[in-house]
Amino acid sequence: MSTVLAVVAHPDDEVIGPGGTLAKHAKAGDEVHVLILADGKTSRADDPAPEASAAASAQEAADSAAVLGTAAVHRLDLADNQLDTYPLLALAQQVSAVVERVAPHTVYTHHSGDLNVDHELTARACMIACRPHVSPVRWLLGFSTLSATDAGYAGRAPFVPAVYSDITDSLDRKLDAMRAYASELRDFPHPRSLKAITAQAELFGAHAGTAAAEAFSVLRGTWQP
Repeated sequence: MSTVLAVVAHPDDEVIGPGGTLAKHAKAGDEVHVLILADGKTSRADDPAPEASAAASAQEAADSAAVLGTAAVHRLDLADNQLDTYPLLALAQQVSAVVERVAPHTVYTHHSGDLNVDHELTARACMIACRPHVSPVRWLLGFSTLSATDAGYAGRAPFVPAVYSDITDSLDRKLDAMRAYASELRDFPHPRSLKAITAQAELFGAHAGTAAAEAFSVLRGTWQP
């Protein structure tokens, strides 16, 4: 049995990115943790009841985690889309505290080239927290996030996958976990739709020679002796 941790910026990123792989880990008996840095709601100026929305989002995250088989969800509830207002050191220290407590072998986090600043800073903080001489992390993998990675522009680092996870048997669980985030779902062709999530999984699957897959870049890896 191994321990894995997904470090994400917002509620639902853990599903859209590595959700099928996290479900595979849980089914295999691995201990799965999720760390969510930002609350995911406070940047939405048109929300008439932000406190109620935040509470509903927390419940959605818990319900989604139950579908994936997650052992625990850790939340920092920092300001949404404002992680650039915190010192990077402070972000890294808070991520480090969870990494030290959970002691994961594998960590999944965002692609640092995403347009969303929260994604970019989450990845940077995670890379600092998961340095090999200060953490037990052996594999640090980056994932793409629909509506953020694909919204990049010329000059930003592209997402270049190097590792694929076959989620043929866990795609349905990924979709069910996303259904738990009802407030975040949109109608196709919006990228945060069930149809778009399915299409991406099938495209990554075609890349890897499977029916469905998730793709990851290798930020750092260490083979066991």
